[in-house]
Amino acid sequence: MHIDFLVEEQSMEIVLENIVPKIIGTSSNITFQIHDFRGRDRLLGKLQDRMRGYAAIMKDQHDLRVVVLIDEDREDCQKLKAKLEAVATDVGLMTRSKSAGSRFKVLNRIVVEELEAWFFGDLTAIREAYPYISPDLLKKKAYRDPDAIPGGTWESLERELCRGRKKLGKGAIARAISPYMQPERNCSKSFQVFRDGLLELIKFG
Repeated sequence: MHIDFLVEEQSMEIVLENIVPKIIGTSSNITFQIHDFRGRDRLLGKLQDRMRGYAAIMKDQHDLRVVVLIDEDREDCQKLKAKLEAVATDVGLMTRSKSAGSRFKVLNRIVVEELEAWFFGDLTAIREAYPYISPDLLKKKAYRDPDAIPGGTWESLERELCRGRKKLGKGAIARAISPYMQPERNCSKSFQVFRDGLLELIKFG
């Protein structure tokens, strides 16, 4: 099986490069490639043509699968998911949501509200990447639900990492934290839904 991941930013590409092998297992015969569209609007704008192309290719390449990952970014999650689902089903591709527990070709997943929630889902990985962070970070009530952090996940993470220090870019933070992330301990619900969906995609083949 080969899986194409369609993402909106480089930081997600970096995270997937590190986390996907931990989810699917390094001994599997699964290959994957990540396509960074360099912007949410660009990904959404090109998605219909891309899915139409995949539908044509999959007629011959039966082991190809597609995963679409996009930030909620304060948009209505159900409406965004419905938009992604419609793009796939309109060209005849079976999605996870429509499959009723059987084989599917496309997995659409929403990151709530943005990638940094996945980092907060593994606070141990943050501390391993940045040892100067206080152990008290693990006890902060505001971070107990990574997908509902008040004030924005990126802003909160940047504030914790850069207290009195030089500001870090999203790509640098992703490179530092993602090698330490462990899929089984991540408490972000949106990460868990992504992880379990990917495992289902592989299981059904």
